[in-house]
Amino acid sequence: MTPVSDAVPRPLTALSEEEAMFQSTVRRFAREQIGPHVREMDEHAKLRPEILKQFFDLGLMSIEIPEEYGGQGGSFFQSVIAVEEVAAVEPGAAVVVDVQNTLVVNAIVRWANDAQKRKYLPKLAADTVGSYALSEAGAGSDAFALTTKAVDMGDHYLITGRKLWISNAAEAGLFLLFATVNPEAGYKGITCFLVERDFPGFQVGKKEDKLGIRSSSTCELILDNCKVPKENVCGEVGKGYKIAIETLNEGRIAIGAQMIGVARGALDHAVGYAKQRKQFGKTIGEYQGVQFQLAEMATKVEAARLLVYNAARLRENGMPFVAEAAMAKYFSSIIAEEVVSQSVEVFGGVGFTKDYPVEKLYRDVKIGRIYEGTSNMQRITIAKHLLG
Repeated sequence: MTPVSDAVPRPLTALSEEEAMFQSTVRRFAREQIGPHVREMDEHAKLRPEILKQFFDLGLMSIEIPEEYGGQGGSFFQSVIAVEEVAAVEPGAAVVVDVQNTLVVNAIVRWANDAQKRKYLPKLAADTVGSYALSEAGAGSDAFALTTKAVDMGDHYLITGRKLWISNAAEAGLFLLFATVNPEAGYKGITCFLVERDFPGFQVGKKEDKLGIRSSSTCELILDNCKVPKENVCGEVGKGYKIAIETLNEGRIAIGAQMIGVARGALDHAVGYAKQRKQFGKTIGEYQGVQFQLAEMATKVEAARLLVYNAARLRENGMPFVAEAAMAKYFSSIIAEEVVSQSVEVFGGVGFTKDYPVEKLYRDVKIGRIYEGTSNMQRITIAKHLLG
């Protein structure tokens, strides 16, 4: 594990003036513009189109896109802040911001050629949602067991297969899609393609009816001899595994941010309720038992935030961060689940009803231990770094 070094520019949870202003803006937007619609989006399992438009208008879908392509020219750490702040209000909406910035934009900025950047980055900055299509029915934790195949036809590829559990798929206009050009080569056949929604042979299929993060769309993709121009190969042929591994390592930091956002949101609700709910003539927050419970919850949230911010600072400063990212994702997902569960208990019986917000957060938080690398996969990564 890489220790925190002098290259980290400031204390882990301390924000620069620019970062603090950005955080304040996103926090206010999430509370005022997203907050009133949380229940409706959960019930209808759909992100409101006007909120998606506001994400673009505020630059939250183009944080790290260079200004020359119409983006904000911001930092990875700002992407992490944005995910955390949106997740504190609506975890499903945070997925849209997360996938766009830490997976799709990140990959294109780092691996696409100049022509691809000129073509797609301005669209992603203006109004096009991006999606990251790696998983398949038989390729979850074993991501490179994918069977979606790309056949070289000279000036184009024909891609055939199915992708499952693809976030942002219902809204996306551009898909970062992984397929193999040579199944016999194993992971060395994996190639990354930039697939537009209207390419012939491409179809967005069934939308999953999920337990939580319901405002985030999760769909299957169907490719039936989907025709993809050769110039839409992102990076080198056969090197898609590198793009997938490195973007997911970074994306896990943002999932950690999502989890501390969920936990912080639940804690805020619990503290507010403890201040006004009365039993036996005084507020429940006046009882030491509840005070201790809230104190433990707050400590866990801060510990998880330190891990997430540490991993983000390391990545931003070009230092090794893979083990720290795995720790951040693993620990924050566990802590978030514990804190949200305890928040439900602070609310008592009403916390188990849909009339209060913690019930929804209890459903939302479970996915944190599953997607973008299960808890067991994070343990394996951490152990390999310790023993390697």
